[in-house]
Amino acid sequence: MFLKRLGPDPHDNRAKTYAALGCPDILELENGDFAVIGADITETSAGQLPPTVSCGPDERIIRIPRRTLVLAKADIPDKI
Repeated sequence: MFLKRLGPDPHDNRAKTYAALGCPDILELENGDFAVIGADITETSAGQLPPTVSCGPDERIIRIPRRTLVLAKADIPDKI
């Protein structure tokens, strides 16, 4: 199911993450889609989404640190 991590291991060089146990991560799936591990902020942010943006009942709004996405940028494919 999971093909590879995008970006560096968040615990490289013994780095600590804010949760200490888990870690924010971006993973590429075998089918080309992506999975994100981060803090679930659905309850606190769903009512503040911009117009035309919605979160369905089977979806969650996930926060990942800016650093996680920026460091993964080089691993994100340019083509669809």
